[in-house]
Amino acid sequence: MGKGKAKAKQVKGKLKETAGGALGDDRMQAEGRGEQMTGKAQETAAKAAERLKKSGQ
Repeated sequence: MGKGKAKAKQVKGKLKETAGGALGDDRMQAEGRGEQMTGKAQETAAKAAERLKKSGQ
């Protein structure tokens, strides 16, 4: 997954977390936080892959 998709997942998670807070839905908030963490991990992995690719040239 690329950095762009990972960032989009983070934004989607933040929106879900915020909506859950506004609605008082703890489960939705937790799902949103989970999506944010997944997006951050995917972004970190994509950055590492880019660094490896650049160092191998």
